[in-house]
Amino acid sequence: MKYLHAMVRVRDLDASLAFFRDGLGLVETRRRDYPDGRFTLVYLGAPENPESEIELTYNYDDQNYGSARNFGHLAFAVDDIYAACAHLQSRGVTINRPPRDGRMAFVRSPDLISIELLQKGDALPPAEPWASMPNTGAW
Repeated sequence: MKYLHAMVRVRDLDASLAFFRDGLGLVETRRRDYPDGRFTLVYLGAPENPESEIELTYNYDDQNYGSARNFGHLAFAVDDIYAACAHLQSRGVTINRPPRDGRMAFVRSPDLISIELLQKGDALPPAEPWASMPNTGAW
């Protein structure tokens, strides 16, 4: 058996690509359009292991997928958790659970999918503004 991908349904493909590709730095590995089926699949991978993918499923017809909390979360290891959070924040992303411990943070995608960011290796020393930043919303 081989792990292939995690699939998440997205309501706005452009917003989701801006978050996953431009914000998190994932790389689009392939895309498949199915106009007769009225959906598009976009596969994204992290630069260090692009073979483990996220499949974004965009259905052309608007659907309400709910809050998506029942999905759990996707997790990514980052070189510098503070820099990753600052970059996402500069793009308008709310840091729901700041990396107060220098180790872990949570954000949410435009479709409310929880994304866990974990510091590679040892936790970074606590630093402001993160150390005193409260949680915001659900994560």
